[in-house]
Amino acid sequence: MGMIWAVSAVLFFISLAFDRGRSLQAVRSAWVLFIGVLPMFIVVLVLMSLSLGFISERMLVDILVGRGILTGTVMAALAGSVAAIPGFVAFPLAGILLEKGVPYTVLGAFTTTLMMVGVVTFPLEKKFLGAKVAFVRNFAGLLIAIIVSLVIGFFFGELP
Repeated sequence: MGMIWAVSAVLFFISLAFDRGRSLQAVRSAWVLFIGVLPMFIVVLVLMSLSLGFISERMLVDILVGRGILTGTVMAALAGSVAAIPGFVAFPLAGILLEKGVPYTVLGAFTTTLMMVGVVTFPLEKKFLGAKVAFVRNFAGLLIAIIVSLVIGFFFGELP
């Protein structure tokens, strides 16, 4: 991450050297955009925090293992779509759930929807992309996640 900041800083200073006025205008435009996004971003952060608090590891295991692989896959896809858990938390959580006996098919649905579907981030997407594009993107992500989880299930021999 530090490398990205360093490269960005170097490129910004190069930009300043070539055209100070345009570079400063770009910073002003970015600042105005940031201030416009900030309220929605705060709402998304609050909703993400709440979803992390409501969906515990124990609750996930009970839902994902006890009702069969297909029901578990659907439940995992729904939980992953609603939960806003970053990847660096989601993948270790998937490892823990695997150790607790959650099938790969279910884990595939959960982790893929976590990364590709965003019910919590939908309002922000709707604001910038429009409702139709945000809906289509999320729906396509859900379909792809289900397909990926089924392929994983076949690959690991969990599905016929």
